[in-house]
Amino acid sequence: MFDLTGKIALVTGAASGIGAAVAAAFARAGAFVFVTDRDEPGGRAVADRLAAVGGGAAFHRLDVADADACAAAARVVLAAKGRLDLLVNNAGIGHVGTFLTTDGADLDRLYAVNVRGVFNATKAFLPGMVARKSGVVINIASVAGLVGVRDRLAYVASKFAVVGLTKAAALDHARDGVRVNCICPGRVETPFVLARLKEYPDPEAARREMTASQPIGRMGRPEEVAAAALYLASDEAGCVTGAVLTADGGWTAG
Repeated sequence: MFDLTGKIALVTGAASGIGAAVAAAFARAGAFVFVTDRDEPGGRAVADRLAAVGGGAAFHRLDVADADACAAAARVVLAAKGRLDLLVNNAGIGHVGTFLTTDGADLDRLYAVNVRGVFNATKAFLPGMVARKSGVVINIASVAGLVGVRDRLAYVASKFAVVGLTKAAALDHARDGVRVNCICPGRVETPFVLARLKEYPDPEAARREMTASQPIGRMGRPEEVAAAALYLASDEAGCVTGAVLTADGGWTAG
């Protein structure tokens, strides 16, 4: 069991799915977790469940696409806890489309959350980490940040950018005591994915198609991605920075 006792963490997009699972794993490991999301009811529900777990939790509403809101969140964390040790940039959105069916507004919308959101949150909290010579940033990218995925042009472009931001930041701050890594999940059985499956004429056929790309024959679980984040956040990963950890069921092994 990786120990995060006494650590202060913030997870974006933590109202459900991977973000909620990461928040829960960190709290159980002893960290105090700021659960952040645009979805206030969902985020508060997660924070309420974790308030009495391990290190505890609190909710803060946050739209990562808003740089000023990220800076304000950093001030809230500083005032409440004095520092942030662990930042998990999980918030993200998707879009279905090729070059021919994606317009500039679609691309801008994904970049505002998936790329600028990572930039904004990291920009807000990184100075404090550098000043203390201690901190961990974990970006949740995607298998779509490593290989192309059909009909997901804007999403693929945004997640490749997240992988690039991770590697550049890791090199820039390796001597500052700050580790920066990313996780690239494949298909994960989140509430968002399950809701999308219900929209297909044949949900079971759609599920089979989604899982076909993963050699293990199933989608991943949010808790499995959270376990990877817990390792990267821990002291046991002290020499791991600039890494891309896949949790894709073997998707990119071939």
